[in-house]
Amino acid sequence: MGCDLSDSKDVIFAEIGARLKAHRLGQGIAPETLAERLGISRAALYRAEKGEIAKIEMLTAIAEELNISLPTLLGVGIEYVPNAVAFFERMRQIEEDCDQIIGLFSPVSYLVTTDDYDHVLSAVLQESLPEEAVQEAMRIMPILMERKRKYKLKRPLLASIISDADLVRFMQDGLEGRAGLPPEVIAERRAMAVAEVRHIIDMLREPDIGVQIGVAREPIPSTSFQIVRKAGHATLTVSPFRLGHNPNIRIGVGFITTAPEAIELHEGIAKRLWDSALRGGAAADHLEALIAQHGLAQ
Repeated sequence: MGCDLSDSKDVIFAEIGARLKAHRLGQGIAPETLAERLGISRAALYRAEKGEIAKIEMLTAIAEELNISLPTLLGVGIEYVPNAVAFFERMRQIEEDCDQIIGLFSPVSYLVTTDDYDHVLSAVLQESLPEEAVQEAMRIMPILMERKRKYKLKRPLLASIISDADLVRFMQDGLEGRAGLPPEVIAERRAMAVAEVRHIIDMLREPDIGVQIGVAREPIPSTSFQIVRKAGHATLTVSPFRLGHNPNIRIGVGFITTAPEAIELHEGIAKRLWDSALRGGAAADHLEALIAQHGLAQ
């Protein structure tokens, strides 16, 4: 007799379904293909991705097919995410209908970039990959753009910490997916990077409601992270993946957790950086000076 999950108070089924979908997308498996492997209908898989799961045997079979652990699928402890497609899909899911986002991303949180940035980023991600892996970039961009669309629609509170040293490198090198690009392309990419920094300056001088940006002048962690709050609960996502200059969307393992200790430690990092960061007009003046100092005003 199969184990019935319907009475479990600790299992949040919608979140299990979201993880299932993210890992399926991350591995590039079509829903019809996974359903066939599991011996179920496409409709049954659709229901499972919506969280309509009653038997542990189905979860076990799904975990085996996706080559992930059952605890990861259940969200017990730390959820490990081995590829960028799945990771950014999980971020999209976690951010949906959230109340607050505290982010430390280099060179800047994607959520506050311009729409023009998306067109260049798509090209940068594609050129960073070998030809046989370009589809990976094509699968990431719709997820990223949907994240930004939902953020603009819902407007949760956002506190974004950015590093002035990272912004300098961003402007100097431009959006570059690989070395050896033609000089005219490099010039265009550097101009786009400067345009994004000017967009940050505009937001610092005339901030949108609910958006706070801090420019850190001390060293920041090499890994990016976000703390997302929703309905009184907090989720931490830690990312080894990198967008923008010299992107990495192929190698690394992200992790996601609701463990209070992990969240408290990362909140401490964010608070320290935020307390010492420049904000508002002082931050805008600092970034203007960086543009002028590094000869990137053109």
